[in-house]
Amino acid sequence: MGRGRVQLKRIENKINRQVTFSKRRTGLLKKAHEISVLCDAQVALIVFSTKGKHYEYSSENSMDAILEKYERQSHYEQLATDNTESQGNISLEFSKLSTRIQVLQKNIRNMEGVDLDRLSFRELMNLEQQLDNALKRVRTRKNQLIHDSVSELHKKAKALEEQNKLLEKKVKEKEKTPIEGPQWGQTLGQNSFNLPPPPPQLQAPQMLVPSLTLGGTSHARGSLDKVAEVQTRPSSTTLVPSWMLPHLAR
Repeated sequence: MGRGRVQLKRIENKINRQVTFSKRRTGLLKKAHEISVLCDAQVALIVFSTKGKHYEYSSENSMDAILEKYERQSHYEQLATDNTESQGNISLEFSKLSTRIQVLQKNIRNMEGVDLDRLSFRELMNLEQQLDNALKRVRTRKNQLIHDSVSELHKKAKALEEQNKLLEKKVKEKEKTPIEGPQWGQTLGQNSFNLPPPPPQLQAPQMLVPSLTLGGTSHARGSLDKVAEVQTRPSSTTLVPSWMLPHLAR
């Protein structure tokens, strides 16, 4: 009769469990060696007992070479899996974005008044409401810009008025300040007093004109003409005494 099938479950008896571990471990290491030799495969086997003691087998000279190859291969497989998942996510995201773009382009055309034949009455009502709301926002923004511009102009006008008042005040102060004209006139007056006096003019002595008679009319007239000639004669540099005038008149 053949041996019956052993039920795979934890052996509760500690001694039997230890005996079974030793037998199966030896057989496992033997099978690993056989597969590495028969199939020319790289085999690495690591076993840890319940007490933490480890048993290993490597078909290569060093266990590290097989472990390094295993880690590198696992890393490549993980990257491939991640790339596949990322490509799937990118494709899904791309399809979503494409659909969203198409919807937005359709809405833009509808707002421009294009392709309205395909819209139902409810969709047209919604589109009209959207346009009304957009128009209200545009008007609100326009009124805000106008109000800001008017406020800025009022501020500039107020600043100009204050500057104008300041200039008027300065002009009034300058008008109230006495001009230096009188001092200049006083200086001119003082200088005029320092000017040399004009040269004295010769004054002809008053002469008694003899009474006109019949016999001496021509003689008296000649004397008067000579006196007038002397008075109108230009003065020379030499002053003539007054007592010589009668003699010169003869």
